[in-house]
Amino acid sequence: MNASLLLQPVAKLYELGGFVVLILAVLSVVAFAVVLLKLWQFAREGVGKRRASDQAVEAWVRGDMNGALTLAERGSGVVSGVVASAIRGAMNRSLARQTIEEDVQRIATERLHSLSAGLRLLEAIAQIAPLLGLFGTVLGMIEAFQAMQTAGADIDPSQLAGGIWVALLTTAVGLAVAMPSQLLTTWFDGRIENERVAMETSIAAIFTRRATERTPGTRGQSTTPDLAAVPAKAGLAPGE
Repeated sequence: MNASLLLQPVAKLYELGGFVVLILAVLSVVAFAVVLLKLWQFAREGVGKRRASDQAVEAWVRGDMNGALTLAERGSGVVSGVVASAIRGAMNRSLARQTIEEDVQRIATERLHSLSAGLRLLEAIAQIAPLLGLFGTVLGMIEAFQAMQTAGADIDPSQLAGGIWVALLTTAVGLAVAMPSQLLTTWFDGRIENERVAMETSIAAIFTRRATERTPGTRGQSTTPDLAAVPAKAGLAPGE
């Protein structure tokens, strides 16, 4: 009984728009699941939460190394984790600057790749849904004109109109699936791009200590270790 109740909506969809509408319905469910998963992931990773990382960078520029590390490690945002790694590397005087930068870049790339997981599927659904809708419309129009040819002079215009609107329904369903999928993909990409820019600017601020923003009179007052003076390893010159 329960199985028949579940199959009734599927049967109605098939009668209304054919197998193309069924495929679009499945794609809409998949897209909805991906959106929910990404929203949960962004909330868990703290995407957009950059207060702690900004405060950590400010503390680092002022010379408060331990305070900067504490702020970054306590932060819940994805940028805070990358900033904490950069600060820990910068505080390690035994490592060359290039080694630190490459490893921090590796961590940042891994975090950004994790945030991007699933978006290509959502983008593919946004691209293929209108094409599937158009495909269903073409098939429906072919069936309508075949029926008109078979009926000859006895064709009923109401039946022809009914066949055409059912065929056009697949295009409407395809667009209804594609438009929100594309909008949400763009929104997710924008959030990830903001995180990428925040990571890059924060890392650069840590390694350069915002040298161009400080007045010459403040030079030498910071207790932050000078990464340019870090001894090179494995034959690498400082800053290479």
